[in-house]
Amino acid sequence: MVFDANFSILYSDTLVPDVFISEYMPSLESDFVKVYIYCLFLSRYKKNPSADTIAKKLELQTDRVKDALTRLEDLGLITRNANGDMIVINDIKEKEIKKVYRAKTTSTPEEAELSNERSKQRSKFISSINNAFFQGVMSPSWYTDIDAWFDKYGFEEDVMYALFKHCYDHKGLSRQYITKVADSWYSKKIRNSFDLDKYSMEAQKIKDIRGMIMKKLRKRGSLTEYEDAYIEKWVSGYKFDAAMIEEALRRTTSAHTPSFEYINKILTNWHEKGYKTKEEVLAAESTVKASKPAKSMTRERVVPQKGNFRQREYDDDYFDKLYKEF
Repeated sequence: MVFDANFSILYSDTLVPDVFISEYMPSLESDFVKVYIYCLFLSRYKKNPSADTIAKKLELQTDRVKDALTRLEDLGLITRNANGDMIVINDIKEKEIKKVYRAKTTSTPEEAELSNERSKQRSKFISSINNAFFQGVMSPSWYTDIDAWFDKYGFEEDVMYALFKHCYDHKGLSRQYITKVADSWYSKKIRNSFDLDKYSMEAQKIKDIRGMIMKKLRKRGSLTEYEDAYIEKWVSGYKFDAAMIEEALRRTTSAHTPSFEYINKILTNWHEKGYKTKEEVLAAESTVKASKPAKSMTRERVVPQKGNFRQREYDDDYFDKLYKEF
């Protein structure tokens, strides 16, 4: 008896790994996702078309397909030979498993017990991150990344949770963005909830002063990275309050082109002189003004050069005598 299998494309399926959906797809451009899925489809039928063929089938430009294949190869999703005419779909599930299950080094029983207890506690916390921000479908590789971030930054659990919430509420949960924010917090010496509360209060102060400056200067949109850096220096570095900075803004009315550089010169000058408050600035200026000699309110009488002599007077005897001499 011979069995002959007759499979039609109508009844077949192309499986897309969940790891791809959770790990790679969020950061890939839509055209690149199309190319990857089509490559998965072709691999089932042992097809190996050129970039031109894929481009025509997916209604894309050939250069776009080439960019997609390069990106997919950089991510380790595919492998191409030296000539680029053969594409191999990599097993990304095996790749992720190797990342999660790493070889363990030997340790003492005490160290093993401590590590085991810490692992249980950390695993429980990471599960809470999974449920709160990933709807319970977090990719396994996130577990190793979060575990590594604990060791790298020394964050307490409250800070790590706040890190994910901050990123989730702002630009999303991409590893690149989370790492950027974590690096920033670490550089500001944030380690525990007390450090984070202190930083949050200062961040709110910076935000309020930024809004005041934009309103006073009538700036629309958002500030540049360099302008934000100035404000952070005035608030965090110089420890100036809103009243102090507003006083500096008031001094810009005499400038033809008021700018952040001009404001910074004023505030830096006050900082170097040791002023802390607006009152200290005004008091110092009043002292300097009072020490200057007052200008005289009266002016000396200026004698005009023309007609500033007394006219001689001559009588009749003088003229009679003058005529007799001639």
